[in-house]
Amino acid sequence: MERMAHAEDRMVTAWDGERLVGVARSLTDFCFCCYLSDLAVDRAYQRQGIGKRLVEMTREALSDEVLLLLLAAPTAMSYYPHIGFEKADNARLIPRRR
Repeated sequence: MERMAHAEDRMVTAWDGERLVGVARSLTDFCFCCYLSDLAVDRAYQRQGIGKRLVEMTREALSDEVLLLLLAAPTAMSYYPHIGFEKADNARLIPRRR
């Protein structure tokens, strides 16, 4: 509980020279779960393994006991199984207010 109370943010990035081409931004307590809130790769750099590598770098900072989870954009649903994410049937959410 003490470790959870000191939650931190985590961000890893990918660069092509001085150009930012990818980012993975997470919220984690480093002991129970890590929420990958954003995974984005510039369209011109997609399909080169950058997103997969950003996820790997995020996981490298976590112990094996930490669950990595995300909410996928509808257009990206088919991407995530290719980089190791499993579908979760035990999730619940409260939708955004409109």
